[in-house]
Amino acid sequence: MNPFRSLVKHRNFRLFWSGQTLSLVGTWMQTMAQGWLALELTNNAFLVGLVASAGSMPVLLLSVVAGVVVDRVDRLRLVMLMQAAMLCQATALWLLTLTGHLTIGLLLTLAVTNGVFSAFEIPARQSLVVELVGREDLGEAIALNSSGFNLARVVGPAVGAVVIATLGIAWCFAVNAASYLAVLVGLFLVRLPARERAVHTGSPLAGVREGFDYMWRTHDIRLLMGVVLVYSVFGVPYLTLMPVVARDLLGLGAGGYGVLLAALGVGGFAGALFVASAGSRLPRVRLLVTSSFAYGALLVLFAFVRSPLVARAVLLAVGFAMICNGALSNGILQSRVPDALRGRLMAAYSFVVVGMAQVVGSFLGGAVARAVGADWAIGGGAVVMLAYSAWTYVRHPHVWRADMKRRPEDGDRMTAIV
Repeated sequence: MNPFRSLVKHRNFRLFWSGQTLSLVGTWMQTMAQGWLALELTNNAFLVGLVASAGSMPVLLLSVVAGVVVDRVDRLRLVMLMQAAMLCQATALWLLTLTGHLTIGLLLTLAVTNGVFSAFEIPARQSLVVELVGREDLGEAIALNSSGFNLARVVGPAVGAVVIATLGIAWCFAVNAASYLAVLVGLFLVRLPARERAVHTGSPLAGVREGFDYMWRTHDIRLLMGVVLVYSVFGVPYLTLMPVVARDLLGLGAGGYGVLLAALGVGGFAGALFVASAGSRLPRVRLLVTSSFAYGALLVLFAFVRSPLVARAVLLAVGFAMICNGALSNGILQSRVPDALRGRLMAAYSFVVVGMAQVVGSFLGGAVARAVGADWAIGGGAVVMLAYSAWTYVRHPHVWRADMKRRPEDGDRMTAIV
């Protein structure tokens, strides 16, 4: 199957994907520059992790409420509003860095501000995809979103390294600010058919309770979210600590750090295209199991590599397994949830993948790295991932071996779970 079929078939998704991918190039430039800037300002692995986690603290605190908002408002307009706010945040970061007024306190404040916007933007954007392509092509579209994310992961750090070397680190933030315009232009051109929205008469608190009740009562959702939680929290330290790994363990500078991120992105891009091209022809749950074990095992290997060349090769494979794992999890979850609860499920997903991962995972990874080293922080987290996978897959063998019995009305529902 053509992995780009959804782009050819759906004009709205094509506009959305193109603008989003261009913007993500700027976002990855900012991520790279922000991590390196935090290291330069503090020379402290713990504070590098704190900066990464500060941007996700609002996601952790606000996602539950944000999910209710996403289910009750126009998702397209909400995404546009939050993207415009992020443009302002990146502009402030650029100006403060350019004028030499940026401190670690201001960097943390701006990271938190961006996190407030992300708490609403992420579940709204995730929930919007089904309106752009429909349920039939949802899995492929989610995988293509991952491909755009990882294409940006390749291009962003590479361009960022050039920008830092020629213009200075501040201009990475300027390019990111300008890149948000690409998203806003694409979203402005999107035309969605009118759809009937569910009528919500209860209070926001009742809406929150309804979402949690659904996730707890639905066994397959609860089981899969548990796997997503463990992999998000214990898998994130290697990303958070990448500047430390690059400089202290591999002896690289900012350019070498960018190459590591690019290698990870190339692998992730390949993994996303693999999932998109697989469509419904391959058993998605079994692929999820395979990628889960591969992801953990490869992280253990990466933790103790000391050759930059070998590290880049391992990161290619890590990126492939990581994105297969993430895209498959997201696709299975979204194909299962009713549309009236989609925003709340995606808010819970972002609560775990962004909030818990960055706040708990980054904080824990930075603390462990400061105590026993970045390599043991990364390797130890990977061992926890592998142990949890083995436990949950052995505990529910009828689910993971039977795979999904597809029905047209279910999409990718895991009907083997009872």
